[in-house]
Amino acid sequence: MTSSETLVSSSVRTADRRRWFALAIVMTAAFMDLVDVTIVNIAIPSIQKDTGASFSQIQWITAGYALAFAAGLITGGRLGDIHGRKRLFLLGIGGFTLASALCGFAVNPEMLVASRILQGAMAAMMVPQVLSIVHATFPAHERGKVFGLFGAIVGLGAVSGPLLGALLTEWNLFGLEWRPIFLINLPVGVAALLLGSRFITESKAPRALKLDLVGVALVTLGLLMLLYPLTRGRELGWPLWGYASMAGALVVFAALVAYERRKAARDGSPLVELSLFRVKSFAAGIAVQTVFGVALGVFFLVWTLYMQIGLGWSPLRAGLTGVPFSLAVSVAAGMSVQKLVPRFGRKVLQAGALLMAAGVLLYIWESGRYGLRIAPWQMALPLVVMGVGMGLIVAPLTDAVLSGVPREHAGSASGLINTVQQMGNALGLGLVSVVFFGVIGDRLAPAQVGPAFVDAFQHALWWVAAVLGVIFVLMAALPNRPAQHVEGAAGTEGADGSGGAGGGEGLASGSRERELVG
Repeated sequence: MTSSETLVSSSVRTADRRRWFALAIVMTAAFMDLVDVTIVNIAIPSIQKDTGASFSQIQWITAGYALAFAAGLITGGRLGDIHGRKRLFLLGIGGFTLASALCGFAVNPEMLVASRILQGAMAAMMVPQVLSIVHATFPAHERGKVFGLFGAIVGLGAVSGPLLGALLTEWNLFGLEWRPIFLINLPVGVAALLLGSRFITESKAPRALKLDLVGVALVTLGLLMLLYPLTRGRELGWPLWGYASMAGALVVFAALVAYERRKAARDGSPLVELSLFRVKSFAAGIAVQTVFGVALGVFFLVWTLYMQIGLGWSPLRAGLTGVPFSLAVSVAAGMSVQKLVPRFGRKVLQAGALLMAAGVLLYIWESGRYGLRIAPWQMALPLVVMGVGMGLIVAPLTDAVLSGVPREHAGSASGLINTVQQMGNALGLGLVSVVFFGVIGDRLAPAQVGPAFVDAFQHALWWVAAVLGVIFVLMAALPNRPAQHVEGAAGTEGADGSGGAGGGEGLASGSRERELVG
């Protein structure tokens, strides 16, 4: 081998090593974001007890993150396409790490809520870049292996998040109680920031879409006008301004539609591509994603409150109780995509909705029968049934929604899918005030707390079962068999940048749905 050939071979090995380092870094960031959501859920009762936070503030600790993440997702992807995905990724992970520190050192509930909103906004800057960087770094023939690794990371995060949160809260490291669930992000974030600046290669989109900051402002304003009265209304006695604000939110959303139409006609880069809603399967799929997000938002918050405040369980006991659910989701998701959907099509998703509803109804029955004496092993059956149902839905749903979308709009459509799911989640968290706290008395004696939370949990689950019934009906409008070429379109469009954050957001959407597991 000549010296020039040796030099070329050495540079190829170096480049290959660099891209795998880059993959490890962006996967670590995705894992950190994924775990951060599930880790907080299990610590919510401990946070409430330690800080004296009101129930509406507890809702905003989770809903604020989801709202900021949803509002900034598409814009975060477009900023990466315009200014460079490496640059935005590093800004996002740096901001996420700083926000984690502010959460960990929060001196009151107000500071914690504000820090969580900042954390969600930084995640919206960081997460869309992850798979866009993968597309820019790896050739098409290697992406299957890479996305397989990404799926494993998603499954690991879904299972480990609640357990890690439970352990960190239970251990009370250095007397910090719940705070290590946020502070653990600091060394990971700093390492990812330093290594990412060295090993990630910069990439931009040749035809990036323009920003739509007015659209982002209108979406955020409309959701705030809807969510704030929902979360505070019960505490304030449902004042008139709350109803006026919720009615005004509809006006803001109408203004958003009118503005997006003008924006599309003017420069072709609206936040929401309204023409997509003419595709029946897409419109129905967006409705399914939104309503599904509502169901998940309600269930996971009331579930952890029921176990830890109602039943008086420790965070670790509650975290371990959720393991069968997480495992069932992971196993069923793999079977759904690989074996069931190719053979049975849409019926698999509808079966998933019915199974989830059946699991919820079984949970209601067991909770009523055993009351405060219910044991974790008695919850295993309804949780496994629910987990299997959820797994049948989350993995193939994105492909089903994208099936009828034209190739040139696949990137915009995939970004919108993830955004509305997060918005639905924020709305579900807001509705907890109505369906859960709304049936709990304001002044409870210690002996009344357990029975009141058990009753409220059952009441909330009836709502979740009803929402799953709506999802089953909406799924009838999905295509019977998803067209496989569209999935590739989403990824391709994200790779060359023509669809904004397309590939990053679209391929991330399935993982974001699963981040709420546990």
